[in-house]
Amino acid sequence: MNLSLIDPFVLAQDYPDALTAKLRSGHATCIRFNRKGDLLASGRVDGTVVVFDVETNGVARKLRGHTLQIQSLSWSRDGRYLLSSSQDWKCVLWDLKDGSRVRTVRFEAPVYIADLHPFNHLMFVVSLFEAQPMLVDVSDEIPLKRALPSAPKRPHVDGEEISEKQAAQDAKQTTTVTVFSASGTHIIGGTSRGWLNIIETESCETIHSARLSNGVLIFFRLSASGRDIVVNCSDRIVRTVHLPDLTDAKVDPDKIKIDVEHKFQDVVNRLSWNHVAFSATGEYVTASTYMNHDIYVWERGHGSLVKILEGPKEELGVVEWHPHRPLVAACGLDSGRVYIWSIISPQRWSALAPDFAEVEENVEYIEREDEFDIHPKEEIHKRRLDLEDEDVDVLTIEPVKGESEDTAFLMPVLLDIDDSESEEEIIAVGPGTMRRKSPGEGREWMNGDSGGSGDERAASKKPAANGVSKTQSRSKRRKPD
Repeated sequence: MNLSLIDPFVLAQDYPDALTAKLRSGHATCIRFNRKGDLLASGRVDGTVVVFDVETNGVARKLRGHTLQIQSLSWSRDGRYLLSSSQDWKCVLWDLKDGSRVRTVRFEAPVYIADLHPFNHLMFVVSLFEAQPMLVDVSDEIPLKRALPSAPKRPHVDGEEISEKQAAQDAKQTTTVTVFSASGTHIIGGTSRGWLNIIETESCETIHSARLSNGVLIFFRLSASGRDIVVNCSDRIVRTVHLPDLTDAKVDPDKIKIDVEHKFQDVVNRLSWNHVAFSATGEYVTASTYMNHDIYVWERGHGSLVKILEGPKEELGVVEWHPHRPLVAACGLDSGRVYIWSIISPQRWSALAPDFAEVEENVEYIEREDEFDIHPKEEIHKRRLDLEDEDVDVLTIEPVKGESEDTAFLMPVLLDIDDSESEEEIIAVGPGTMRRKSPGEGREWMNGDSGGSGDERAASKKPAANGVSKTQSRSKRRKPD
């Protein structure tokens, strides 16, 4: 992208405004950007994980290891490893350098969500269906699983103890979502009764609990700084919460205060929310709506609604914000497409020449006094040679925000055109010759045909030129005995 051709006022805009692209490779159910922002992982309903290149919108890698729908995706800090969880009760850790499976961990229940440790790709936390969440260490071949508590830590009042009835109710709570803190020293869990638990990673003990809602805490997402968290609840309210500095050794767990910063909701339509996310800077919160096709964008400074993104006429599920750009991606529940909203920036062609001016309508041109003067050929040739002597740097790669040299990882792209599953599929006809696949081609099995190639089936159905089949013509030419 040529930055000199873009209006500087457009660059200052922090949120997208229009639908600009659509991605498709199978039926997507969840998506996730990596930390660098150049790759977008998509989990499909058939258990395949597809990795898209954000710049080209092409498929860079396909990972096959699950048999049922993908539930969640989580990237490692350097972008080399990807953790996928599925309804087949398994979590798979992928190495994108060669597309291999580093570890496969099976659980005793379906997985809600799995989150990788921010600094150790061999450790992750999972939330299970009607079971205790687990902290899993896959440093060895045999994974080490440690159960995490779901019951909240209630504050003790002097002279009062928790009743048996209250303790029994707390024991029935299940954890629906778990994520690591920014440092990885703590785990933040949400329960089915609206409690937020802060669990110490090393001891696996709850150090503080706070009740945010009377409903189920459905989903958590941390901001880029790790100091704020957005919570999606079943009571149709999206909450933003400011977290304390958990890395400070002087923090007293009993004196931690967790207060709700903002509550976002649709007061008129009373919409529920499918998924929530922070913007790249953390200044905005976005959410996809239940039984609706709009995406809401709120501004955290004043807690006001700033934009409603309109696009496809279908309900949208998981919504993700690019880590560095005003770009939002969401997957449709009906079609499985991945829709992308971004900023449409008109190019300023006046940047190509300092004396070039854009006009709204035709105007009479007034030439300069020396504009059409005839110069000697030697002088023109000398100017051309001077321009050719300028060195143009086409090899230097500018650093990307959020990427450091020690953590940079570039995934090798595997180009296999036969593995394409796009809507406009391209097939090879001959050496260097490609064409688009015709509609219905390769789907003869849907009409009940079986056996033989397509050419053989076509030949068997092709009638003779005179309207008489070959079998009948032979029987007519047969001589009587």
